[in-house]
Amino acid sequence: QVQVVESGGGLVQTGGSLRLSCTASGLPFAAYNMGWSRQAPGKEREGVACITWRSMTTYYVDSVKGRFTISRDNAKSTLYLQMNDLTPEDTAMYYCAVARSCGQVGPLAVAYWGQGTQVTVSS
Repeated sequence: QVQVVESGGGLVQTGGSLRLSCTASGLPFAAYNMGWSRQAPGKEREGVACITWRSMTTYYVDSVKGRFTISRDNAKSTLYLQMNDLTPEDTAMYYCAVARSCGQVGPLAVAYWGQGTQVTVSS
């Protein structure tokens, strides 16, 4: 049974930082592309970042480029999202995605989603 679990969300002030983590079990983590998406209240879910399984190529949506860094530790079956210089516009539920491919808009053809972790940035 595949389980995808996010952690690390919380409340932070504008300009602050958070690091999200995602552990995935029940699948060969190292053989999957992995990504993050987010959904703000009243908005559609949008891709944030993605990292490929083979070359570790990373993709970011324009709004987070230079502020967010996606990385993975295959030995720990863990995905990370380091978020710096946060703004209220980053407030959303952040979801970890096990993806069949990555694109400029984040994870694509998602096979599994986590339950999400809330990030709230106060002004």
